[in-house]
Amino acid sequence: MSINKRDVATPDKYDLFIQRIDQFQSLVEKKKELQDSIARVQSEYEERIRPIENELAVVIKKLDQNLSKLEAGTDVTSVTGGYTKYGRGQLGEAIKNLLRSNPSSTFKPKEIADALNTKGTAVSLWFNKYGTADPEIERIPAGKGGKRFVYKIK
Repeated sequence: MSINKRDVATPDKYDLFIQRIDQFQSLVEKKKELQDSIARVQSEYEERIRPIENELAVVIKKLDQNLSKLEAGTDVTSVTGGYTKYGRGQLGEAIKNLLRSNPSSTFKPKEIADALNTKGTAVSLWFNKYGTADPEIERIPAGKGGKRFVYKIK
């Protein structure tokens, strides 16, 4: 087998394959360098921000403690979990005030709870325990079987 001079000067399919592999390998190396650079920057960022986050957590904890002290000092209500928590006897007074402000309307316990920004179970429990005997509140049966009630002021 004889090799022509012309064949030696031009790249064959093997030479082209090796060039592509070299190009691919250089891109892989570049990718690894960039990933290492990103990892270094991220670790530097985390090292710099960690003390600031810890300081922020301490400040937030102190704010929460001070807020709970302030809320404990208030007489009427304290806000917990997005709902207003009424003190002893204050829920009944708030319900009566709501009913008095709308004497011609009837309210479901859920509607009263929404208006007072409290839980519906607290309102229902109050009505079942104290509302049935209250002379100012009228309890009107509603729904099937008369098991549900709406309330209005007398």
